[in-house]
Amino acid sequence: MLRLFFIVVTLLASLTACDKFPGKGGKTDAVAIPAKLAIAPEDILTVQAGALSTGPVVTGSIQPERKADLRVEISAVVLQVLKENGDVVRRGDILVRLDPTSIRDNLQSAEANVRNATLALDQAERNLQRLKTLRASGMTSLQALDDAEVRLNAAQSELSASQARAVLARQQLDRTVVRAPFDGVVSDRKVSAGDTASAGKELLKVIDPNSMRFAARVSADKISVVSVGQAVSFRINGYAGREFRGKVTRVDPSANDVTRQVEVLVGFSDAMQPRVAGLYAEGTIEATSVKALALPESVLVRAGDKTSVWRVKANKLNQVELSLGARDPRTGNFEVRAGLADGDVILRSPSSSFKEGQAAELVGARAPAAAAAPAAASAPSAAKGA
Repeated sequence: MLRLFFIVVTLLASLTACDKFPGKGGKTDAVAIPAKLAIAPEDILTVQAGALSTGPVVTGSIQPERKADLRVEISAVVLQVLKENGDVVRRGDILVRLDPTSIRDNLQSAEANVRNATLALDQAERNLQRLKTLRASGMTSLQALDDAEVRLNAAQSELSASQARAVLARQQLDRTVVRAPFDGVVSDRKVSAGDTASAGKELLKVIDPNSMRFAARVSADKISVVSVGQAVSFRINGYAGREFRGKVTRVDPSANDVTRQVEVLVGFSDAMQPRVAGLYAEGTIEATSVKALALPESVLVRAGDKTSVWRVKANKLNQVELSLGARDPRTGNFEVRAGLADGDVILRSPSSSFKEGQAAELVGARAPAAAAAPAAASAPSAAKGA
């Protein structure tokens, strides 16, 4: 709130301290002295040069970098879902159990085939060794020896195939228990106990809330000024009044075929970041930054196409017309191209009652020093009285 104190000194005919000047018809006219404006330190703003950032506008949503869509790898019935949406999980925690009955039967059959194939291979090896001994003494033919070698190779192949089927069955049995791939939070549960899940069906989603990033999109005609490492300021829906800071970490090498926008990934620079995915966000990439004078909109006086401010100079008010440039989307301040200089003093809250050339005086700045003087003067007296 503007704290302006007006000291009005006027010459009135009814006051004895005022001079009277005769007017027409013998009447007396009062000559008024212009009002003097008393200004508190908090009512003024010193113009200073600062960094003014400009760049393309980006929109998008907050998405986790680490996320997993857990799907069924085998066809089975869901026996139990152990976690709900929002539950915190650790890596390796059991999330879903599937019915392992048919998979366990397949594993037992595969293991039995492995045992049979192992026995067949041992028999083929003994038969080959016996025929080799007989061949050395000339008691068997070369064809019989070759046939024994073929049967040995077939037994070895059957054993390998049986072992592979057993390994596959064992892996499928392990997949009937779905575990968390990393530390995170369950974000979307898709199934319930009793559901029949076919291969490829989504069970639930797990996200890492500590890996959030701004998945933004920028217009293709502005992509030439965007590069990795540029600062980004943005606001997130649901966090009103708070500005987040980040940096461009990746620029997609291809534009969307429909929207012709390019995806830009922005990593958070703030230690505190939202833990909810999917929130809408909008911001600006600070592609260029120049040093310029900038003013907030609250100090500007607009009249048609003209914009001005009230400047305090030589203890007088002057209305100075400005030439404005671009508006900084991050701070909302306007660039001042002409009209003011670095160090000028202006009023924070302009009023329609201000007059050009009106006397102005800064008050309150020396109040602490004045209050300290009597206190210092009273100290020797107190000492003397002691």
